[in-house]
Amino acid sequence: MSDALIVGADGLARPSWAAGDPLLRDYYDTEWGMPVRDERGVFERLSLEAFQSGLSWATILRKRPAFREAFDGFDPDLVSAYGDRDRQRLMADAGIVRNRRKIDATITNARATIALREQGGLADFVWSFQPAETPRPTAYDQIPTQSAESLAMSKALKKAGFAHVGPTTMFALMEAIGIVDTHLLGSHRRASSGVWPA
Repeated sequence: MSDALIVGADGLARPSWAAGDPLLRDYYDTEWGMPVRDERGVFERLSLEAFQSGLSWATILRKRPAFREAFDGFDPDLVSAYGDRDRQRLMADAGIVRNRRKIDATITNARATIALREQGGLADFVWSFQPAETPRPTAYDQIPTQSAESLAMSKALKKAGFAHVGPTTMFALMEAIGIVDTHLLGSHRRASSGVWPA
């Protein structure tokens, strides 16, 4: 990928991955990196980041409506009750990524999310790993793929019964929900979350 930001016809600077495809551009402009602090929102994004592992984010984003329908809006209470019939239904659903390991992890993680409510809940738990500083990249090769905090979060979530929550996947989650700001300096979205200064 090019290190340069691309200025669109609207005069806004975006990274190359968000400059072409309208779906990715809209996601970048309105959602990626904005704070998500509710249980269902964090559970959904944690689940989708796990499904994304080994695939492109564009693939997951295009399938997100089907994922939401298939997983009852990522309601942890509903997903936690899934049994073998639900697993078979999900494995037969061509609208989502049909990976048994990731489907099982989503059900496992719904149950672990419910258990975490006794300790303040998933959202507070995940946000407790917010670092003291965020990256300030001017090029893609300056953006880390994991951090000490994402490694610690991964270990803590695994201890709490979560699956498919490796440190790289958890760093992607941290980027997606605003815990860190990895927008390139000069992007129109840099510091737009209200969590981090420019």
